[in-house]
Amino acid sequence: MNLPTDDFQRLVKSTRDPVFKKEIYEAQEQRKIDWPAYNLSQIKQVKETLKFIKEIVNKSYCSKVRSNATNPKLLAKAILLSEFIKSPERESEGWIEILGPSVGIYKKIDDWVLGDAYSRPEVMRILYEIFLATKDSDGILQGDGTGLERTRKQNYESQKKNYGGWYMTSIVDSREIVQAFDTTGRGEREVMKELVKEVSGNSIRLDAGFNDRELTKIIEDLFMVPYIYPKSNNILNGNDSCKEMYLHFFLDIYSWLKEYHQRSHTESFHSAFKRVYGEIRKINSTARFVQITARIILHNFRRLSYFARAD
Repeated sequence: MNLPTDDFQRLVKSTRDPVFKKEIYEAQEQRKIDWPAYNLSQIKQVKETLKFIKEIVNKSYCSKVRSNATNPKLLAKAILLSEFIKSPERESEGWIEILGPSVGIYKKIDDWVLGDAYSRPEVMRILYEIFLATKDSDGILQGDGTGLERTRKQNYESQKKNYGGWYMTSIVDSREIVQAFDTTGRGEREVMKELVKEVSGNSIRLDAGFNDRELTKIIEDLFMVPYIYPKSNNILNGNDSCKEMYLHFFLDIYSWLKEYHQRSHTESFHSAFKRVYGEIRKINSTARFVQITARIILHNFRRLSYFARAD
């Protein structure tokens, strides 16, 4: 059976036309901000976060350490507190002395000890287990990759070629809650083949950079519906997984694109993640992973708290 590949390829090209896009996507009204309510919400968020840090780290597992070493749980709390207030170690030393009791830290942790804590494997284990235990999913998934700025002068969109291994690939749900992430700096398409196996969902949306037959089959084998944006040279006579996805695109372009463009939640997460927490300060790969994990834990808690209040 000869499928209409030429018509399909022309349709893919037409979807990049700005006029065509306006026919599909409705303009959204700018929401008005109730500033008094917003300020109260921010105050409540601080109190909730301090309580969360104390309770979630206390519940975590901690392996035995030598008697003269600082307890990894205290260090995990100190890192979460430092990332929450967005300050370097020297400033965080003072903030931990002031706010430490609120999260269960009753001893002095100086800036050197805090800086070293980012590279300790037992601290990394505690934080990653907290990430796994506290994430929640609505099953509507999307993924993408982004460069990680190291200074305020960097901008990923305009300087993509200069990022080297400073790269993060992530999967989030429609509430922008992170489900899986990778900071190794490897190719995002190969990383995504591993990340999709770590998540549970009904569907997943990826841009044309992830257009790959093997990845599409992996997603379908995991019983998720793939929405991977086609390239203009794709054909309809490919493997069954791609053929089914492209036929859905070809036969019902409007509903397909509305589903696909929920992928913008990934871009919103990356933008908020960088805007709220700033540049990545750690050079060592372990320390960088710990810093990013701590920030994602705080981000997920903030989003989950928001939706809990909304309900």
